[in-house]
Amino acid sequence: MFRLLKLIVIPVILAPVGDSQGLSDTAVSSPQLRVHVGDSAFMGCVVQSAEEKHVVKVDWILSKGERAVSEYVLYYYSNLSVPTGRFQNRSLLVGDVLQNDGSLLLQDVQEADQGTYTCEIRFESESRVFKKSVELFVLPEEPKELTVHVGDSTEMGCFFQSTKKKHVTKVEWMFSSGKHATEEVVLRCDSSVPRGHSQSQGRFQNRVNLMGDISQNDGSIMFQTVKLSDQGTYTCHIYLGKLESRKTIVLRVIQEEPQRSISTTPRPKTHQPVTLDGNQLVIIVGIICTTLLLFPVLILIVKKTQWNKSSVSSMASLKSLESKEKANPEKHVYSSISTWETTEEGPRGQSEATYMTMHPVWPSLQSDPHNPVGKKKSQLGKFPEPQTF
Repeated sequence: MFRLLKLIVIPVILAPVGDSQGLSDTAVSSPQLRVHVGDSAFMGCVVQSAEEKHVVKVDWILSKGERAVSEYVLYYYSNLSVPTGRFQNRSLLVGDVLQNDGSLLLQDVQEADQGTYTCEIRFESESRVFKKSVELFVLPEEPKELTVHVGDSTEMGCFFQSTKKKHVTKVEWMFSSGKHATEEVVLRCDSSVPRGHSQSQGRFQNRVNLMGDISQNDGSIMFQTVKLSDQGTYTCHIYLGKLESRKTIVLRVIQEEPQRSISTTPRPKTHQPVTLDGNQLVIIVGIICTTLLLFPVLILIVKKTQWNKSSVSSMASLKSLESKEKANPEKHVYSSISTWETTEEGPRGQSEATYMTMHPVWPSLQSDPHNPVGKKKSQLGKFPEPQTF
């Protein structure tokens, strides 16, 4: 009895270990996804099994590290899919649960979404759990605006990151010139059309081509010979069956000609010697010679101007002095002095002689009766009349 029980228990324990389909608690190797901020990410989670299994529960859990607290992204139970927390309106269960598919579509990826996502699928009447992990790396946001000059070409990227290839069914590009303008179809392409046979529409014919490979989830286009009327908003629609993911790019067109440069990276500035051609040397030498010739002339002009100023000032001072002299002329009064006459003859028989002495008389002193000096001088100026003996 004991041996029979042992034979029954051992196959039950060893069967999951040999099961390559992964119907155990052992996790499958983790693929990696690199997604830009604002883009979408598709994380596949499919259980391959020859037996028919009925999925009863699907859980998607985000873990950012060993010590970090895990958070639920989405769970499926009783035919109901429920996104949780900050993943509401951004996470969708896009797999077919009846086909053991619990794949997840995460839209508008944010920086905080980076981490390890683990899918857990539980089957009916089974205690074992199938697990699959995906490592998501979030890259900086790509520019949402492109500036192009008239006549140039530009590429518009539209990628859909997925752990599985050949999942995109159709790519569609639309154009709108404004808020209330009608949208125009730029390009339509589905997975059945070979690469290089996309169909551009309307005025974009022969100017827009599909550059990406839909089988690689790449719907990028090349825009050639850009016109001023092409300015506006371009929206890329990527379809995963009935599901849709969008990416919007604003195109700005400049009329001016582009400044063409050899390299896109700026070169470090270096001090290089400046070389002058023949004409520049002749101009510099001419300027120096002209300056040397004009410098002495400038000195002579300055000196002559100073001499003229000094002569004018001296003449003005002289004229002022003359005018003062004319206004107050000096008045001189002369008087005669008679000598005493003698009848005696000199030793040598000299005859009589008369002498005259002149004394200046100042009118100011004469006119002032209170001035003693003036009185003296007035008295001195008066001589008695000569008497004859």
